[in-house]
Amino acid sequence: MIVLGLILLLIGFLTGISILWTIGIVLVVVGLVLALLGATGRAVGGRKYWY
Repeated sequence: MIVLGLILLLIGFLTGISILWTIGIVLVVVGLVLALLGATGRAVGGRKYWY
């Protein structure tokens, strides 16, 4: 999710399409929050592990 957000940020910046920029920011922030919650051992979505 973080990588996809960064790709959309880059494409949005280079092409000047603001909706891609906005979606990229949202994906990066949500991805970082989920990564931090998972790193602390907190259950995300009822699952403690991704597998």
